[in-house]
Amino acid sequence: MAPTVKLAEYLFQRLVQLGIGSVHGVPGDFNLTLLDYVEPAGLNWIGNSNELNAGYAADGYARIKGISALITTFGVGELSAINAIAGAYAERAAVVHIVGTPPRAAQDGRVLVHHTFADGNFIRFAQMSKHVTIAQASLRDPRTAPEQIDQVLVQCLLHSRPAYIEVPVDLVDVPILSERLENKLKLPEAVWGSAQDDALAAVLEKVHDSTQPIILADGEIRAMGIVETLQELTKKTNWPTWITGFAKGLLNETAPNFHGIYKGKWEEEATRAFFQKADVVLCFGPHFSTTNSWGGTSLPEEKNTIFFLDTEIRIGSKIFRDVPARQALSTLLQRLDTGKMQRYEKYPELRRDRIVSIQDTDQNGPITQDKAWKVLASFVREGDVVMGETGTPGYGAREMLLPPNTRLFTPVTWLSIGYMLPAAQGVALAQREGLNSNEGSSNSGPGKSGGRTILLIGDGSFQMTVQELGTIIKHNLNVVVFLINNDGYTIERCIHGVKQAYNDVARWRYLEALSFFGAEKDAYTASAKTWGELGQVLADEKLSDGKGVRMVEVFMGKEDTPEGPLKDLMEAQRAKGV
Repeated sequence: MAPTVKLAEYLFQRLVQLGIGSVHGVPGDFNLTLLDYVEPAGLNWIGNSNELNAGYAADGYARIKGISALITTFGVGELSAINAIAGAYAERAAVVHIVGTPPRAAQDGRVLVHHTFADGNFIRFAQMSKHVTIAQASLRDPRTAPEQIDQVLVQCLLHSRPAYIEVPVDLVDVPILSERLENKLKLPEAVWGSAQDDALAAVLEKVHDSTQPIILADGEIRAMGIVETLQELTKKTNWPTWITGFAKGLLNETAPNFHGIYKGKWEEEATRAFFQKADVVLCFGPHFSTTNSWGGTSLPEEKNTIFFLDTEIRIGSKIFRDVPARQALSTLLQRLDTGKMQRYEKYPELRRDRIVSIQDTDQNGPITQDKAWKVLASFVREGDVVMGETGTPGYGAREMLLPPNTRLFTPVTWLSIGYMLPAAQGVALAQREGLNSNEGSSNSGPGKSGGRTILLIGDGSFQMTVQELGTIIKHNLNVVVFLINNDGYTIERCIHGVKQAYNDVARWRYLEALSFFGAEKDAYTASAKTWGELGQVLADEKLSDGKGVRMVEVFMGKEDTPEGPLKDLMEAQRAKGV
C-alpha cells in the first residue's frame, strides 16, 4: 500500500472494508468532487431522486447489511435528509451521513455563500445533525482526519445509530497517511469481571426459581447483535416466546414455542392471562414506544421482568451496569442449568399466527382487511423481506406468519409516512449484494441473499415518495409492490376526520407509474377487487417468480381496517360522527 492516499480514497476504502457495496445520495455543488472517488473505490453510486428518499433508502440498506452510507451536499441537501436520519436514530440504523461542505477558507472567512443563512455561520447544520447522530466529525486537518473518520465509524457501528462526517471541498484530494487502512476497524471488546458475574448470578437465581417463565424479544436485539444467540436460548429453554412488531422476522416464527407479536389489550384472553401470570419475563432489547407496545398495553410487569439492554441488566428496580448484552446472553446460555429451570410438562394452549387460504374466502366478495394479510402471507417465502408501510399495511403485516430467514419492517416509532418505498430500494439492493460477513454486520439480523422485497403500501403513502420507483427501475431491483388503494389516509381517518376532505388524496392511475418511471412495457401489473381476482394474481408465476419491479393494485374499503387498535379507533370516530 502506498504511504499516502487522498482523503476521499481513505474514507471510501473504510466503507468498503465495512462491507458497504453501494452509496446512496444526491449530487450537489459541494460534494461533486467527492463523488468522483466513489466508483473508483469499488462502490456503486445510487443516485436517488432527492435527499429524503436517499436517507430512507440508506436506512433500509443498513438494517439488512448492518451499515450504510449517504452523501449529500451542505445545507439544503443535508437538511432534506435529516428527517430520514432522525428516523434511523430513533430505530437504530447505522447510517454514515457524509456531507460535502464549502472550502475551509470560505468558512473561516465567513463568506456569504449560497445554501446558508447569509450570516457567515457555517456550523448551524452540523449542530442540527448532532441531535440525531451518535458521533460527528468536522474534518479540518489532514493529519487528524484518518483517526477522526475511524472513530466516527466505530461509534456508528457500536451503537447502531447514524454518524455525521463533514468533508470540505478543498480537503477531498489532499494526501493523508494510509497506514491505518492496513488494519480493519474493530469494535472495542468488553472486559468480563466480578461485577458481570454478580449480574448473571442474580439472573440465574430468578430464572432457576421460576415456575412460569416466558421470553419477550424486541427489535433492538438486532442492533445489540444478539439475534442468533437469543434464538439458541429460545430453543434450549422451549419457553413460550413472544415478540414486538419491531422484532418481527428476527426469530424463527415456525418454532413450536413461538407465539408471534404479543398484542396486549388486543390479545386473546387465554394468552393474555398466561402472559400476565408469568413470574419471570426475560425481555431482550426493549423499545417500548406506544406504537410498538400496543399503546402501552403489552408491557410486561416490571417487578417480574429481567431487561437485557445494550450494556445493562435491570431486575426490578436494580440496575447492573457495564454488562454488555452479547457477552451476557452468551454466558447465560452457557450457565443455564437445564436441570434446575422450569420445563412445561404440558405445553400451554396459546395463540399462534396462521395463514388463511384464498379458498376460505368468498371468491366474488370484496377484499377485506380482516383476512387480507393472512392471505398475503401465503405469497411470502424464505429469504424475502416484507415492508409494511405506516397505515393499514403496517398493522396488517403484523398478522402475517413468516417463514424462516424472512424479515419484516413495520411501523415502530418514527412513523414517517412514505418511508417504506425508498427503504424498499435500499433493502432490495442489500439483498442483491448479499449479507455482510465481517464485524461491521453484527447488527444486521437474519436473512438470506437473493430474496424478494415485498412492499405493502397504501395509496397516500405511495404518493409521498413515488419518485423512488425510478431508482428501483434504474437499478433493476427485485421488488414486488402491493398498492393498497383505499382512497386516502385511512389511518388518519381512524384518528380523526373519517369523512373530512383533508384525508383524501388525488386519484392516480397507479399501475401506469411503472411505465412513467421507466419500466419496460411488459413490466408486470395487475389489479384485484375481489378475493377471486386476488387469488388469480397470487397464483401467477410472472408475479411470484418474475424479476425487476412488479406491481399489484389491491382495492379495499376506505374505512376498513385490520383488527385491533385501528378498528377500535375507527369505530369510535364513527360513533362520534366526526
